[in-house]
Amino acid sequence: MRKIVLALALVSTPALATQAVMYRDPGCGCCEKWASQVKAALGHPIKTVDDSKRAALQKRHGITPSLQSCHTAIIDGMVFEGHVPIADVKRFLATKPRGATGLAVGGMPLGSPGMEVPGQNPQRYNVYMFGASGQTVYARH
Repeated sequence: MRKIVLALALVSTPALATQAVMYRDPGCGCCEKWASQVKAALGHPIKTVDDSKRAALQKRHGITPSLQSCHTAIIDGMVFEGHVPIADVKRFLATKPRGATGLAVGGMPLGSPGMEVPGQNPQRYNVYMFGASGQTVYARH
C-alpha cells in the first residue's frame, strides 16, 4: 500500500503546472522572443500581459532602476526581470536561494536571450540576484 501512495505522489508532482506570467512594455517584440525560449525550456506556457504601468510592479518586487528592463516575469512566485538566460532561470527555480526574490538583467544587452542579432557580437553582461539578502552577481555572460 505504501508503494502505491508514493507512486501516486510522484505521478502527481509533474502535473502541477508552472505558473508563468510576463508583464511587458506594450508591443515589445524582444519580450516575446524571450518568453518563447522560456516556454520551450520549461515546457509550460507563459502568459503575456501588456502593462504600461509596470513601474509599480517593479517597485513592489524590489527591482531597482539599475536592474530594470522591458519585461518582468513571475514564474512559480519568483521574479525574472529582463533578458535572463534560460539556464539561469532553470537553475534559480531549482535552488530558490534563501533571501532571494529573483534574477535580473538590466537594460537589453545585445546577444542576451531575445536580443540575438545575426552577425552582431553579443555584449558581456551580468545577471543579478536580488531580494532580502541584497543584490549580488549571480552569473556573468
